[in-house]
Amino acid sequence: MEVTRQNFKEALPQVCEAVEEADFIAIDGEFTGISDGPSVSALTNGLDTPEERYCKLKKHSMNFLLFQFGLCTFKYDQNQSIYITKAFNFYVFPKPFNRTSPDIKFICQSSSIDFLASQGFDFNKVFRSGIPYLTQEEESQLREQYEERRGQINGNGPITYTPNSSMSVSHVPEDQKAFIKTVEEKVEDLLKNSEKCVDLEPCTGFQRKLIYQTLNSRYSKGLHVETLENDKKERFIQISKVDDEERKRREQQKQQREQEELNDAVGFSRVIRAVSKSGKLVVGHNMLLDVMHTIHQFCGPVPEELDDFKEVTMTAFPRLVDTKLMASLQPFKEIIHNTSLGELHKRLREKPFKSPQTECPDDFQSYDTSSEQLHEAGYDAYITGLCFISMANYLGTFLTPPKSHISARSKLLEPFYNKLFLMRVIDIPYLNMCGPDLQPKRDHVLYVTFPKEWKTCDLYQLFSAFGNIQVSWIDDTSAFVSLSQTEQVQIAINTSRYAESYRIQTYAEYLQSRQKSTNTNRRWANDGWADASYSAAAMTTASGFSHAHSRQHSMKRSISPSLEDQNCNADSSWTHYCSVKKIKTDGDGSQTHADVSGSEGAVDWLGPQTDEGGACQGQGQEEAEPSQGKRKHKKRKSDASETTPPLFDVPQVW
Repeated sequence: MEVTRQNFKEALPQVCEAVEEADFIAIDGEFTGISDGPSVSALTNGLDTPEERYCKLKKHSMNFLLFQFGLCTFKYDQNQSIYITKAFNFYVFPKPFNRTSPDIKFICQSSSIDFLASQGFDFNKVFRSGIPYLTQEEESQLREQYEERRGQINGNGPITYTPNSSMSVSHVPEDQKAFIKTVEEKVEDLLKNSEKCVDLEPCTGFQRKLIYQTLNSRYSKGLHVETLENDKKERFIQISKVDDEERKRREQQKQQREQEELNDAVGFSRVIRAVSKSGKLVVGHNMLLDVMHTIHQFCGPVPEELDDFKEVTMTAFPRLVDTKLMASLQPFKEIIHNTSLGELHKRLREKPFKSPQTECPDDFQSYDTSSEQLHEAGYDAYITGLCFISMANYLGTFLTPPKSHISARSKLLEPFYNKLFLMRVIDIPYLNMCGPDLQPKRDHVLYVTFPKEWKTCDLYQLFSAFGNIQVSWIDDTSAFVSLSQTEQVQIAINTSRYAESYRIQTYAEYLQSRQKSTNTNRRWANDGWADASYSAAAMTTASGFSHAHSRQHSMKRSISPSLEDQNCNADSSWTHYCSVKKIKTDGDGSQTHADVSGSEGAVDWLGPQTDEGGACQGQGQEEAEPSQGKRKHKKRKSDASETTPPLFDVPQVW
């Protein structure tokens, strides 16, 4: 279903109903750009830490606009063994609903706009008919202004006027006296004839203020004065003859109209709040930017710190699954070699996978996957959900006896909960939204600073004695250089000790200097404590949703080995994994796990995670409903009696 400003009010109840009855929800977004500064290769450095990647995206991506949002709900019909799908394609645009509402500034990236245009994207529909939105803080501020304005109006008598400016006009300037005299004459004529109202010519805000001031002082009763807007967006004043009863009725109508306008201005944020309140599993593909933009536009500005962002996100969306990460991990990575959405969808329609059966209600748009509509957000959300179902059901083949349908609440999916794919990071496959991130050893990595004129070939020449290296550019004067052997690091440091044009540091020294810089630049409050004001405000906003958004550089970097050659598999350093054992299913439906033999130091991904692992706890029984009410995310030490043997063992190679 295509949803614009014109049909949003009618569609909203259907959206909320679809969300409430869904087993899970798939989402996707289209943006006006990706990076406002560095190239994508520089924005996604292969040796970024999760904190660095988050800070880059926050700094260089949040000024773009998410202007098409796809949402598709999936509900499993046990009787027919099919999924009932309801897809919505929302056009979103922050149109100000009045002069006091936020007037959003955003930027566009020409390559992104050109690409979407080549896919047939309707930009006119976005800008003419896009659904507005407000964050909860913006909505609260506007409602406070409305209440304050209404209070002032009720105390001022019959003239319905409240100055928007703090400047008061105590007299009529000389150059405006003729204008005001003309208005007074029109009012006198109105009072004498049988006409009920008169419309004045459009005028400036200052002139309107003079009119209100003059009429309020000269005519204490019998008139209703209101500012309106014509088709050309010109503001004019309408003066009507009324008695006290009629005046009160018009005041009530105006207040009701203003409330409706404000409710309409909240717009698409209501959809995000419905998804958050439902607590349902939200599925996306390579969804870190989707989540960041959703939080930023419809909840509140993303926090400065990564840990605060994780808290806000988990409060708003307690269960997330990224299908790109899912396809990049065991047991899928050996049989799925291209994890881009379109190619993944094609692969999952082939053996050993099986495409799910779906059905769409008559009044909803039915997508035909035989004719691809990639980069329409609604379609991308739909096939993201199909990919998730196919991979989830494939996990059921490891059960004894095998199960053809795996619920979105199954414990088999817990290893993939709340981990978002990190694009092109060599040795950290995901961002762990529920705890500490992986910290791989990077003893073989050097941090090199050099003159701006240097290119990749200069770095290769500098390290030519050390065999194969990998260069990851940071900016014009620095890069990471990965050596093939850790033993070579000290040799490289020693040989550069007396160099004048460049400097080499170990990765550990680089991190230490970064930490000092971070501590130095930290904001401090007047009382000497670190300023934590944002975190509290952000959490308040999020919880409100949950319960109650150069050619030269390109040439330089294109010489460096491309991580795309590695097929963007985030866990490329995982070279082997332990054998997968079948799980026996008892007659009563409970699961008992066979012994799983694994290599030394294997990570238990299915069993309860410890504090050290930093992952969220499971959702309880396989078919348990997601918990409602206020959600708290606390770390819990695993108990020996609660430990469940793993389905998949992944070597801990970090």
